[in-house]
Amino acid sequence: MNVSSAIPGTSPDMAGAVTRPPGAPSLELRPAVAEPAPRVQTPPPTRVDYDPVKLRENLRSAIDHLNKQMASHGRSLGFSFDEVLRAPVVTVRSTETGEVIRQIPSEAVVRVAHTLDALKGLLHDAVT
Repeated sequence: MNVSSAIPGTSPDMAGAVTRPPGAPSLELRPAVAEPAPRVQTPPPTRVDYDPVKLRENLRSAIDHLNKQMASHGRSLGFSFDEVLRAPVVTVRSTETGEVIRQIPSEAVVRVAHTLDALKGLLHDAVT
């Protein structure tokens, strides 16, 4: 196969070079030009108002509301907030005797947390 039959619209000259008719587009290879990477804009910083005192007051209010709802419907669920655990505690009591049937987290976990909190200053004695 000769070159002139491989490229339509071309013909070999006497030296064997391929020539194009005048006005034909150039077939020369050019190095690829890297396009600039798209600009990524970072979003503006989001302002989050966090007030732990207000959050704790809202939690206490919600716990009080839940306890009132449970009492008005004759349920034996009780909700409280443990300061040491920094978490709500749920108790299920017997309606007849008032005895605690179930507590989440368990009484053992609450006691361990309170004991560790009392020992906080004794476990590590810094020397200055």
